[in-house]
Amino acid sequence: MRVVLVSPYELGRQPFNLAQPAAWFARAHISAACVDLSQQTLDPATFAHAEYVAIYLGMHTATRIAAAALPKIRELAPHARIAAFGLYAPVNAAWLKTLGVEAIFGGESEPDLLAWVQSGVAPTDTVVRRDRIEFLLPERRGLPDLGRYAKLILADGTQKTTGFAETSRGCKHLCRHCPVVPVYEGKFRIVPAEIVLDDIAQQVEVGAAHISFGDPDFLNGPTHALKVAEALHARFPALTWDATIKIEHLLNHAELLPRLKQCGLLFVVTAVESVDDAILTRLLKGHTRADFEAALAHSRGLGIALAPTFVPFTPWTTLSGYRDLLATLLRLHLVEAVPPVQLAIRLLVPQGSHLLHMTDFAAQVGPFDEAMLGYPWQAADARVDTLQRDIMAWVMDTEKTALPRSEVFAGIWARTHAALGETAPPLDPAQFGETIPHHSEPWYCCAEPTETQLASF
Repeated sequence: MRVVLVSPYELGRQPFNLAQPAAWFARAHISAACVDLSQQTLDPATFAHAEYVAIYLGMHTATRIAAAALPKIRELAPHARIAAFGLYAPVNAAWLKTLGVEAIFGGESEPDLLAWVQSGVAPTDTVVRRDRIEFLLPERRGLPDLGRYAKLILADGTQKTTGFAETSRGCKHLCRHCPVVPVYEGKFRIVPAEIVLDDIAQQVEVGAAHISFGDPDFLNGPTHALKVAEALHARFPALTWDATIKIEHLLNHAELLPRLKQCGLLFVVTAVESVDDAILTRLLKGHTRADFEAALAHSRGLGIALAPTFVPFTPWTTLSGYRDLLATLLRLHLVEAVPPVQLAIRLLVPQGSHLLHMTDFAAQVGPFDEAMLGYPWQAADARVDTLQRDIMAWVMDTEKTALPRSEVFAGIWARTHAALGETAPPLDPAQFGETIPHHSEPWYCCAEPTETQLASF
């Protein structure tokens, strides 16, 4: 086996970003195996004849897992040359080199991965490609069966096998904390609609009844998104789907939402991050608390569920501000719509983060920590950091026992008021809201790896 493509972790999804380079290698008649460490172990037979190993680092958790897996990969394939590609590869290039990674690729990496293998010559510098490339029909046959990945869970508990597709890469926005920004710098590239549809078709053929679009933002190109949605509905009228869309786009392109709903849109994941306008301004999110509430009301009016995500613990978070976030979720009946881990996340500041462009913030972070792959920071109030650790431990414990979201929230509510030295007001279950469709994989891309995720090696 000449080439082995490795994905450490991709949020429970069958990795498009192995299937796409696999298609490039197949067209060049180069044998390539795919290994997804979220579903597979490091099999010695797969690596025995590997000459090249390329590891996809699309998120923080994947990068941490890769760091732990690299010694074993090196043991299994002692003569293989190793590359890393994906969002977290270029920003961690210097560190990856110390681990024996010889080639670093970012952006549209497929042509450069192929050139590296065909020429046998590693680039001396990190290669970040942002120009347009040809997208091929992803080669998914070498990946684990689709049924092994995260399922869609409907409000009544029914599960659907879920496929995963991308209609674009990159993002035209510059949110300061986003890992897409240091690599794409405001650019995005579309995947041709016919490729997207053919990719979905091959997943439907093996059982997909729902599609999750993994674009950083589905409405970066609204005309392209609508074209894909309408073609998808025409070809597979019963197929439902979800996508990630900014609050800003939900409002600016509100007229598109009814049509997207008609085309099968079931729910929208949206990175709200905070309900504190001052923090949203620091993050350059492009929306306010009022915008979030307006987008929520509009989506609900159309029958589109909104699944907000958050980065609730930042250097600017206060105990009262965190309590306000919890109270807002109650008032908006969103408790059942938010995975509890979303209420425990601590802001990650990786290499290259645009947060470091803020002089006052850059002055308060510590030196880069290779163990955590980020710049450490502390809240102005030490009680905030203590509360975050307490809540994360609580959430992780309850995840093992599958405690209902409402009960996990009650624990968070009590801990928050205790940190403030207050008695927690009683909770009204009528404020929890309805269960909305969601994926069975609740983890978050910027969280620490779990013991289960490390078990593959």
